[in-house]
Amino acid sequence: MNKYEIMFILKSNDEEAIKTQVSELKSIITEGKGEITDEKEMGNKKLAYPINKELNGYYYVINCNANSEVVAEFDRKARISENVIRHLIIRLDEE
Repeated sequence: MNKYEIMFILKSNDEEAIKTQVSELKSIITEGKGEITDEKEMGNKKLAYPINKELNGYYYVINCNANSEVVAEFDRKARISENVIRHLIIRLDEE
């Protein structure tokens, strides 16, 4: 398993919708036998530039250990989700 850092920005319309979307995205990792080692809610922030007419977004960062299939599934679901404005997946170096 590899170490990854996943950051995503959600539409900041509804607090309940944010919690639901975060739990759905986290469940992709845990159901795929991945392990979430750290997570940070960075909260609602103003975007540097409008993305799909959105001016604010809810930032969230997850550090996890997972295999490449789980990360590919996370990437696929984040791309088709209408609530995810942007996401970034970085594979961390082994130390």
